[in-house]
This record gives sequence, structure tokens and C-alpha cells, in this order.
Amino acid sequence: MKNFLAILVCMMVLQPQLDSQIAKTYHLYQNGTTLSLLPSNSASDIYVAHDTVWFGTDKGLSQTIDGGMSFRNFANTPPFDSKGTSAIALNDKVIWVAIASSFTQDNQSVPQGEGLDFSTDRGETWTHVAQPVDTGLVYPTIYGIDTIKTLAVTTTANNITYDLAVTSSTVWAANFAGMLRKSTDNGTTWHVVVLPPDSLDSISPNDSLNFDLSPVSGNQNLRQNLNHRVFSVFASDDTTIWVGTAGGINKSTDGGVRWQKFSHQNEAEPISGNFVVAINEQHVGNTKTLWAATVNAEASDEQRGVSFSTDGGATWKTTLLGEFAHNIGFMDSIVYVATDDGLFRSSDAGNSWIKNGTISDPTNLQRISSPAVYAVATEGDTIWVAGPDGMASTLDSPFAPFGINWRVFRTYVPVGSSAGTYSYPLPFSPNQEAVRIHYGLQGHDAPVTIKIFDYAMHPVKTLIQNAVRSASFDQDEIWNGLDDRNRRVANGVYFYSVEVGNLGAVWGKIMVIQ
Repeated sequence: MKNFLAILVCMMVLQPQLDSQIAKTYHLYQNGTTLSLLPSNSASDIYVAHDTVWFGTDKGLSQTIDGGMSFRNFANTPPFDSKGTSAIALNDKVIWVAIASSFTQDNQSVPQGEGLDFSTDRGETWTHVAQPVDTGLVYPTIYGIDTIKTLAVTTTANNITYDLAVTSSTVWAANFAGMLRKSTDNGTTWHVVVLPPDSLDSISPNDSLNFDLSPVSGNQNLRQNLNHRVFSVFASDDTTIWVGTAGGINKSTDGGVRWQKFSHQNEAEPISGNFVVAINEQHVGNTKTLWAATVNAEASDEQRGVSFSTDGGATWKTTLLGEFAHNIGFMDSIVYVATDDGLFRSSDAGNSWIKNGTISDPTNLQRISSPAVYAVATEGDTIWVAGPDGMASTLDSPFAPFGINWRVFRTYVPVGSSAGTYSYPLPFSPNQEAVRIHYGLQGHDAPVTIKIFDYAMHPVKTLIQNAVRSASFDQDEIWNGLDDRNRRVANGVYFYSVEVGNLGAVWGKIMVIQ
């Protein structure tokens, strides 16, 4: 998934307040077994290659080669650190990963690119390259018979790689401030790629052109172009490249030299919106369908939705209007769309859709509390999803209908017994998320009661009462910030008690800030 910006804004950062003897590490528990570490519950990208599923999380890269029975985490393994993964792309044995973080400036969170890591042996060894930056203020770019005045991007701030595509000889990087760039020497050098300006629907090296290559206006009197703010890139083959920007969808059939632009304004049957955050291609028989997550940009008649074309962009159809889509995946003729409102599935080329219900695991009782899904990918008849609240998989086959049974994979600090409990995130905002009360049982299954009280110890909510829970693994119970009368609670400090069998109560704290 190509939406690291949403992760930066909406990520759930685990901040458990634990006794000093509890290790401050995140473990994944599945079926009572401690597995390899997952770095985070928040992920923005999933990529499936061969038998490997790759996850780009906000604290690093992970993979599974056994369907989620175990995970390998690359965070803090050189050249990786624990910064976020904003994009993943593969081509056979070659894999590229974009790294990103954020910093606060003037009370605003600013994303920044932290460089790229690549491997030529399917992830066994890695090489780091710096985020592409320029020197100076303005430099000339030669394009055919023209010299295009180009903004020099000299900082990593807002220069974040949102998407990657890899062909046999080239890596393509989609950047907001850094525009579209390509490298043919494994990142030693990067070249900015000239895309059409907002005023033109196509460009060719033989055209006489007069525009600036710049995503923003500068003090060099540069003319900004929304079509130079790049958010997604997809390589259909070595020569056919699709690029999504804040100004539409761009297509090249000669390896990035000539370009044709499709926007909401220049087609009789246009895309729904010009802000294109994801592109993917579906193959069914001999038919190729280009799908894009197209969000409204500046024009008042643009809409959020999904746009698709079966004729190489000559005509477009739209679907899921009103939904903010982040990512698109396929299983043969079936289309899956990850949105703010959940995962949508269509088996009839977008004419009708069904949406996932509650994503909960009947084995470990873990549940995804946020409806948002940022990434979706398929592995055989397994559907993988990820978002701000964890990762999950489900089957979709004639023998296992879509979304009936889920496996949920979440990371947490284990307590291991009824003697420990904590809530996270701390503090939490009921308008944006739910809070989890984390606890363990000691030795055997037992009935559990959890009650929440305000600062004056008045009862607020009975979350569960005499609910039997398993001692095989730690447990989470989710509170949405409503009291027993279904009213939103006020800001402040709340206390909760966890009563396990006849062992007495263990207490914890919740802080509500809205």
C-alpha cells in the first residue's frame, strides 16, 4: 500500500506503562506460541512474491514465508533501523524498500525520506542508498529539443518516496517533493523524469515546450504543477509505465520518454479524481485492466473512488464513489480494494461490492478495531490486509467464503500472568481509536470480569463479566470510550479492574483525551 502519509497521521503508537521488570519489546503471540518479532501493528504496504509475504510497517520491514506461522523482522538489522517502510517493490530476486520517518515543525508533522534499501538476492543481503536530493536552487533538464527549468530538491523533508516500481534495468521512485525519479545503476545516480505540466495532456521530445518542472511554486518564479507531485508508480512491463500524481494518471509506452496524461478534466469518461494514490494492473486471460485509487484533488466535481480502464486509458469507468481507497489487489477476476471504511470485494468487474465484516480471530480473540485498511495483497486463495491496528488474513475460495474466518496478527508487550495489565494507547482518543486493556491469565482458563471507573471510582462501564478466557496467550479487551448508557465519556483519568476467577482484582489506568 502506498499510503505512508496516512500512517503518519493515524498511526497507533503503543505506549504501555509497565512495571520495570517487564521487557519493553513487542512480541506476536499466535496459538499460544511466541513467534518472531513484528515491529508494529501499523502497516501501509503488503507485497507478495513467490511464497513470501512482505509487510511495510511504520517501524520496519517484515516477512513471512509460512503463511504467518512465523515472521522475520529486518528492523534494526543493518542497513535497516526502526524507521517506517513507505514502499516495497520486487522484480524476481530484486527487492527495493523505501524508508521514511517524520519530524515536528511548527506543531505540524512533516514526513521525510530516509533513503532506500535494495537486495538482489530476495532479501538475504541489503545495500542502502541515500534519499535522492539535488544541489543548488534550479537546474536545467534536457528533454528532446527543450531545456526545462527544474526545481532542485535539496532536502529530505517532504521528499518521501511513496511508491516504487522495479523493471529489469530500472527502479522508479514516486516522490512528492522529489517528483518522479529513476535509476539504472542501483541508486548510485537518480534522474528526474519529465512529466506533462498541468496545462498539457501529453509531451514528446519533438514538442516545443514551455513549462517548469516543479511540484511547488518557488522563489525562483517557478510555475508549480500538480502533475509533478507524484504518489504512485506501476510498471506494466519494461517499457509501459503508469504514474499517479496530484494531477491525474500518466502513461508511457517507451520507458518514460513520451507521456500521455489522463485527468478528470480531459476525458469524456474520466477518472473520478486527480489525486492518484495507488495503481495496479489486473490480468484475466488476455485482458489487462488498469485500476487506480483516485481521490478528489482541487476541482469541486471530483470525487473519491476507484477508476479503471480496459483499453489502456482511452476510456475509464468509476466505482466505489465516495470511498477513500488506498490500495488494490486481485485474485484472478476478483478485485479487492483497501479503503478507510474497510476491505471491499467485487467479482463482477466493479459492478457490485461486498465489504468485510468484523475482523476477529476466534482462536486468540484478537480483533481489528479500526475499519481502515491501508494495504491488501493475495497469496493463492489467502487475502492479506494491513492497516493502523494490525495485520490479518482470510481465505476466499468455494470452500471458505470471503471474510468468514480471519487470523489476526497483533504485536504487544506480553504480561504472561494475571499479575500484570496495561492499557494502550495511553492516552487514547475515542474519536480516533479504541483502547485495549491487555492482561494475562495464570495457569488455566478462567472467567474474567473487567470494570471501568472514573477518577472518583464511580462505575462507568462493565466491559466483560464472567467471560471465559484462555490462559494459552495474553488477552486484549477493547473499549470504545462509551459508558454503560452508550454515552461518550469525558476527558480524564479512568481506572479499570481485571478480576480473574477468584484471584482478586488487578488494576490499571486509562487516560482519555479527545
